[in-house]
Amino acid sequence: MDRVSEGIVVSTRIRLARNIEGFPFPSHLKDEKQAKEIIRMVSSGLSKLDEFRLMYMDSISDEKAVCLMENHLISPKLIKNRKYSAALINREDNVSIMINEEDHLREQAIVKGLDLRLAYDTMSEIDSKIANYMKFAFDEQLGFLTACPTNLGTGLRASVMQFLPALTMNGLMPKLIRGISRLGLTVRGLYGEGSDAEGCFYQISNEVTLGVTEDEILTQVGEVVRKVGELEENERRVLMDGPKALEIEDECLRAYGILTNCAKVSTQEFVRLCSKVKLGACLGYINISDVSEIDDLLVKMRPSNINAAAQRLLSPTERDVYRAKYASKALKNLTE
Repeated sequence: MDRVSEGIVVSTRIRLARNIEGFPFPSHLKDEKQAKEIIRMVSSGLSKLDEFRLMYMDSISDEKAVCLMENHLISPKLIKNRKYSAALINREDNVSIMINEEDHLREQAIVKGLDLRLAYDTMSEIDSKIANYMKFAFDEQLGFLTACPTNLGTGLRASVMQFLPALTMNGLMPKLIRGISRLGLTVRGLYGEGSDAEGCFYQISNEVTLGVTEDEILTQVGEVVRKVGELEENERRVLMDGPKALEIEDECLRAYGILTNCAKVSTQEFVRLCSKVKLGACLGYINISDVSEIDDLLVKMRPSNINAAAQRLLSPTERDVYRAKYASKALKNLTE
């Protein structure tokens, strides 16, 4: 594989929105007993399918909830609805079922790299088994009924996380985002709707779920993601061959030097510098054989994940010191 093409696609996520017939949408659940009954129904059925662990959002700490969100296992909205919500997460931490978020069920599967079919098949199999023991709200014309009209139909969101530093640095992302939106897709930040594209990470996903089939959604998202990847490759070559090539190489190497020698580093600075290190690895300036390890490091160095690793609540300064020491050792190991 050409080094320039490495590290563009980070992960693929499939999310299905489902509601249980006979129950009001979560936004209209005023009775805590109803909410708990939905959690009981879903968890009791899933316990027969796989080893999922059940977490009531009102029974875990704020820190644990944020940690789950940092690992993309739950959404910010699930935390906001914590009085009535819960999550079921499998042993591998790649499948989660959010209960009483915007819909009764938000089922999601995440896989590394670009593999929309694998992620969809994984989630679809579990979804079909859930449907065997409860009846989903469904209309012959509208498809699956959801709290938000934009999810009607298949209820499917196919999302791919991409690392697009060259397109960002060359100022092409605004035009690209407009072009993608005209195709019925959307571009969001690292943590979905309303989040920023930290470190040049973007999520590309479908917006249209009604009047299209699951296969059509998967095909379209896959085609757009591959095209965006080709554009990113071209722009990386522009960077390498352009007048600022030496400056970019210097930025990448300086970022590596700072992260392997600093005494403390904040989350924001770490993401910015780590993005430069990853770009440097992709362009061949820094010898890291598996650039996906940097993606994992970015997640591990989030504040709540650091607290979890330290097994105590650290102060902001303590976290910055921990992050610097851990990242320095990890990056040095990656380049040995």
